[in-house]
Amino acid sequence: MDEVVCIHGRGNFPTLEIRLRDLVNVVRGKLEADTGSGDIRLNGGAASHVLATETQPYNDLDLIFGVELSCTRNFDKVKSAVLSSLYEMLPEGVNRRRISTCSLKEAYVSKMVKVNQCTVGGDRWSLISLGNSRGRGVELKFVDSMRRQFEFSVDSFQIVLDSLLLFYRCSELPISENFYPTVVGESVYGDFQEALYHLQKKLISTRHPEEIRGGGLLKYCNLLVKNYKPARPDYIKGLQRYMCSRFFIDFPDIAQQRAKLENYLWNHFVEPDEEALRHQYLMLLHDVVEESTVCLMGHERRQTLQLIKSLAWQVLYTVSSIPFKSYFLLCYWVRLVLW
Repeated sequence: MDEVVCIHGRGNFPTLEIRLRDLVNVVRGKLEADTGSGDIRLNGGAASHVLATETQPYNDLDLIFGVELSCTRNFDKVKSAVLSSLYEMLPEGVNRRRISTCSLKEAYVSKMVKVNQCTVGGDRWSLISLGNSRGRGVELKFVDSMRRQFEFSVDSFQIVLDSLLLFYRCSELPISENFYPTVVGESVYGDFQEALYHLQKKLISTRHPEEIRGGGLLKYCNLLVKNYKPARPDYIKGLQRYMCSRFFIDFPDIAQQRAKLENYLWNHFVEPDEEALRHQYLMLLHDVVEESTVCLMGHERRQTLQLIKSLAWQVLYTVSSIPFKSYFLLCYWVRLVLW
């Protein structure tokens, strides 16, 4: 929580360099004044990074704020709390009189999502994603209810931060090896020990992928290409059909599929040593779609497979200009010829 995160602004807006716990405390203070606030949790890949015994890369800092969203106006109050917090954290020397919340949204917010299902037990949550450059962003989720909070067991962890934030506020001594607060870790997968075992052994496990937007298909192939193995190979093979079906329900036409794939490649293969993995990833995705797609017409299926092939060719052309062992490059070309 002491990490300084950079939130890049569009145009002439400056980059905000903010200590993470300062951002959390300011947003929380505004929420408590307007809507009330529950606990705050570190979620997903960042929580897995904390709990893993080996280095576990992650893409975004995903924070969950417990809030009450039964009133539609509270969604606007959440947005206002975040934007006014950014306003307060603008660096010195910035002429604030000419800056509106609308311009702050355009400058620093890369994505906003609002889900308000009025049915009993329906999802009610909001997402505000900060940061507009490639790399690690800050995702603030404001959750009243969310039935599905994970894709796979390895990203199902949540760490409750309230005791840590209280420690920072009250203690005059810094955290040390012998002086620290106790925090609680949970797994929304259900079985914490099983999920932790999957994380440590790099195993893939999920349930009901048809409940996940996109079916978890792209994340599944990402785990495979990074040497994760199915915890139950026969069972996961059966789930691949549900992953593919849900993906094509959510992204039914070729333009949506292209946009989703290009965006995923851009945001999830960021590090220099991950560039070469993009081609392997697309080849693996092609194999899974070809093997497990049962919901498309013949011409639709061929169209999607051709899209993945064309993206693989584009990636290979880019990767081939990056120095790496000729053996791997030869393997790529041989695979494409056999394809």
